[in-house]
Amino acid sequence: MLVPNTVIALILQKLLYLCVSVALFGPAVAHQQASQTSTATAPEAASQGQSARPQPSDRIDRPTSEPYTGTLSIFEDPKRAERLQVERVMDLLGIKDGSSVADIGAGSGWFTVRAAKRVGTGGTVYAVEINKDFLEHIAKRSRAEGLSNIRGILGKEDDPLLPEKSVDAVLLLKTYHEVKEPIRLLKKTYAAMRPGGRLGIIDREGKGSDHGIAKDTVVQEAARAGFVLVEEHDFVKTDNVDYFL
Repeated sequence: MLVPNTVIALILQKLLYLCVSVALFGPAVAHQQASQTSTATAPEAASQGQSARPQPSDRIDRPTSEPYTGTLSIFEDPKRAERLQVERVMDLLGIKDGSSVADIGAGSGWFTVRAAKRVGTGGTVYAVEINKDFLEHIAKRSRAEGLSNIRGILGKEDDPLLPEKSVDAVLLLKTYHEVKEPIRLLKKTYAAMRPGGRLGIIDREGKGSDHGIAKDTVVQEAARAGFVLVEEHDFVKTDNVDYFL
């Protein structure tokens, strides 16, 4: 069967376009699949290649809890480390000697100092807080415990002000329900994470306004910031929380 040359030309043009499209699209898919595979054992999320730039649509329409401003002694129960299994949490976040870690919503520095001891002098822990008094408390605690690898950051509700591509692991421990601009904060956190970095969120089920937040809400909002859930745990329940994402 014969067809006009113009038709052949159109067919060849479409085939060429298809080949170019596949060539361009293929590596992106391969990169995404590789990212998901490489973090399959992580407790949190790998990049989907989404932009970390905040957008007007990043605002949320749900209640949040007022940030805690009370006494810091409530965080220092001597049995808390055992109940929360904090060493296991750090294992799953890949925190090791030389790691760079961010503790967003650091409070009394309970997790900050434990992470600082884990990463050693070759690592760094950023204690991020919006409460200046809490940061001063952490600074005093760091000096008292001889931990020179802790850096305090007075962050914002929508930005932890972490250096770009500076951290290997991030933890929000009983903090996410208090964040007024969680998607914007997570996008800024995303930009601060190194390739293969892991983000962990530990919280309890709730309505947002009752110092808890539904797990599904966290997963959905994190996805809007460019993260993919790869693992979740409930071994933290003995510390009056419900999930570790």
